[in-house]
Formats: sequence, C-alpha cells, structure tokens
Amino acid sequence: MITLEWLYILAGIIFAIWAVLSARDTGNGKRFGNAAFWGLLAVSFFFGGQMSDFANGMLVLALVAIAGAGQLGRSDPPTTTLTERLGLSQTLGNKLFLPALIIPLTAVIGTVAYNYTPFGETGLFEERRETLILFGIGVLLALGVCMVWLKPPLLAPVEEGRRLMDSIGWAAILPQMLAALGGVFALAGVGDIIGSMAGEVIPEGSIFVAVVIFCLGMALFTMIMGNAFAAFPVMAAAIGIPVLVEQFDGNPAVIGAVGMLAGFCGTLMTPMAANFNIVPAALLELKDQNGVIKQQIGTAIPLWVCNVLIIYIAGFYLWS
Repeated sequence: MITLEWLYILAGIIFAIWAVLSARDTGNGKRFGNAAFWGLLAVSFFFGGQMSDFANGMLVLALVAIAGAGQLGRSDPPTTTLTERLGLSQTLGNKLFLPALIIPLTAVIGTVAYNYTPFGETGLFEERRETLILFGIGVLLALGVCMVWLKPPLLAPVEEGRRLMDSIGWAAILPQMLAALGGVFALAGVGDIIGSMAGEVIPEGSIFVAVVIFCLGMALFTMIMGNAFAAFPVMAAAIGIPVLVEQFDGNPAVIGAVGMLAGFCGTLMTPMAANFNIVPAALLELKDQNGVIKQQIGTAIPLWVCNVLIIYIAGFYLWS
C-alpha cells in the first residue's frame, strides 16, 4: 500500500539533495546556512514521525535561528542558459505549460477512478489520502514528461528548484509552520472562546448569520495568521462543527471545503501570507511591496461573498 509517508520520504529526498548541492555551491557566500536549513527540513520529513515533540520543537527553533540570523542566501546554479530558455520559449510557446496540467489531471482523474471504479478495490492507496498521493504521482509524471520532451541537463530540475526556493527563502515553509500554529491555537482553546463570543452575537435559529460569521472569521484569522490552514482548526472548533454541523445539521463537506476557500480570500488580502503576496512582489521587483495584494482585493471580496452563498445554499438547503 502506498501511504502518505511515501510523499514525506520523496520530499525529504529533494530537501536532502538541495542540502548537498547548497553545501557544494561555492558561489553562494551563505551556502552552509542554506545547507543546514534544507538539511534540517530533510530530517523533519524523514524522521519527524519518529521524533519526540521536544525534538521536533528544537528542530523548528533551529530553522528559525538560521533564518532569523540571516544565514540564507540566494543561489544561481548553472542549468540551461538564458539563450536556451529563450529558444524553448519562442519555439514551444504556451505548450511549455502542458506538463503542469498533468499534475491536477492525475489527481482529479485518479481520485475519481479510485473511488468510483473497481480500481479502488485494490487497496493501493492509503484510505482518505488518495488525492494527495495521486498529486505526488502527478508531479513525478510531469517531471518525467519534461525530461523526455525537453531533454534538460539531468540535475536541472533539482538545481532550478533550489534556485527558486533559495529566492523565496524561509517563507517557503511558512504555510507548514502556520498550519501547526493553528493546531496549537485549537489545543489552547481559542476556538472555544471565539465560539462562546459568537454564540452571543448569532440570533437564535439564524443559519445565514452563523455562516457569515464563520466565513468572516475564516478570512480574518487567515489575514492575521497568514494561512487558512492555521485559521481552520480555530474556526471549525468555534463555529463550523458545534454550530453549523451539529446545531443546524449542515453538510460538513461543503462547510469544510468552502470554508477553507473563504479563508483563502483572506490570504489574498494580507501581507502575512508572505510566500504568496510579498515574495512575488520582491521577485518581480515591484515598486509597491503591497502591489500584489492591491490587485487581488477586487477578486477576494466578491469571491468571499460567493463562498458565503454557496455554504448557505448548498450546505443546508440542497443538503436537506
């Protein structure tokens, strides 16, 4: 059986390769800081499940120390030349994006086939992890297609990946850290406090107001913490499960999935989501650091309204 652990091992292998390549990169003055950072991440993905909570916490503090001390530097490894890249761009145009489509298509088609055909009876994938595993398989398939089709140097994928991740720096693992922060908040009882406050505001029997407060809380907490994965445990414990699901008998699948989308609307409007909004502005050398956010607000607000309506209609009336 292929389990989620296989994806962790695959990610750990990539991080380990980046650590080795970073240590050998004499053109980067902070190569050992980069090597230590990616090496520690590799250890986390390889052995995090077997390590104690204290050991994992110390590993995270070490990552923070490396990044906080400014020991991460940008690399510029040689892969294909600028002339070669421009040539491929002019020759193939938008066809270069075709391999990227392999990833979502593999995840969607594979998940549907696994759940609604005899293929699922094979027990090949870990239960309820099919989509994530197929997503990883899609990445490998897309990589294989690119290698056969474009014939880049053998190390080009990992070197270009390292270059991109070094450009993003510590913000690349921000979603993972914030998701863990959301779990800490939930265990600390923040959701219970918010739930008691919301109970005083929501009129008795008002599903719509409860949905609005749930989606608003998802967006606001996401803006504060920078990621919807951090906001979800808090708002699910506060309103999503006790009020929308248990009290009003809503569809948990719709509430959970679309509630996350409401949180992502907050992602579009906050500088705390540095890996999405601030890093692109830096990479594109925009004069306005918040330029990306300003362009996204016009999409985020109407989309949030749509998410409220979807949960209200599909989560309760179409569900019943």
